[in-house]
Amino acid sequence: MASVMKQGGWRLVDARAPERYRGEVEPIDRTPGHIPGAVNHFFQTNVENGVFRTPEQLRANFAPTIASTPMDHVICYCGSGVTACHNLLALEHAGMPGAKLYVGSWSEWSADPSRPVERG
Repeated sequence: MASVMKQGGWRLVDARAPERYRGEVEPIDRTPGHIPGAVNHFFQTNVENGVFRTPEQLRANFAPTIASTPMDHVICYCGSGVTACHNLLALEHAGMPGAKLYVGSWSEWSADPSRPVERG
């Protein structure tokens, strides 16, 4: 997947907490870190006082994460696929449909020792 991302203009978006994304802590999986080339967009930044931010706020918050990547080339993941769905729903609410889910997420990726891992 990492080589496909570089060649096809894909954007991987990791929904986990920044410290998990950076590999500083990993309470669930054996290997800390993230998929090389992924960017972090912590799912909890999508809400304020327990409700989704406005579509305008979400678009502004996602802008640096998505950059100029077409939405059909955005893939969301997290640890197990659950909180990545929060980002997908937030994108839909923001009027930015078309992103995809990497169902296996970090747990699947990191379980294969032949796959590259990035920290920091």
